[in-house]
Amino acid sequence: MAVKSSKVAKKATAKRSTAKAAKPSKAVAKSAAPKPKKATAKKSAAAPKATSARRKSPTAAAKPVLLSGGNPQIAKGYGDAPIQAYIEAMPGWKRDVGHRLDELIERTIPGVSKAVKWNSPMYGVEGQGWFLGIHCFAKYIKVAFFRGTSLRPIPPGASKSQDTRYLDIREDEPLDEAQFAAWVKQASQLPGERM
Repeated sequence: MAVKSSKVAKKATAKRSTAKAAKPSKAVAKSAAPKPKKATAKKSAAAPKATSARRKSPTAAAKPVLLSGGNPQIAKGYGDAPIQAYIEAMPGWKRDVGHRLDELIERTIPGVSKAVKWNSPMYGVEGQGWFLGIHCFAKYIKVAFFRGTSLRPIPPGASKSQDTRYLDIREDEPLDEAQFAAWVKQASQLPGERM
């Protein structure tokens, strides 16, 4: 009888061992179970925080974007501040020319009205509209005289607009400051553009 119960006990032990071997342990099942949802959720939640931290940086927010052709993107605004922001953002040699043009216009027309519209500095006379605009292109600065066909001599650049004439300023061509100032003075005495 004792021998029989010993055999029964051995069989029972062998069955339990076989059952354990066939059944995956809980530890294995847990480690094999994928946790991509939690990991992905943590990564995607962390990424916007880093991006928003970069966006809040005052240096990054203050630097204007250069549009196609290198024209600075400046928010529409009136007064000297947006003009100065535009000039500071002009790339390379164009910045010095921008400062010089602004000085010449201010000196020629004291109290000139200023604004940035459509990413271009505009100069005008209060109550008469805008007589001049500036725009950066890749290789030159374009000065638009909105009543250019009425100026003498007529500025060299033609326009699709019936009244507008352009002066293109290039890096290797010196600006005739006396002629520019004469055009500015004449232009300021003509009816400007209402924009």
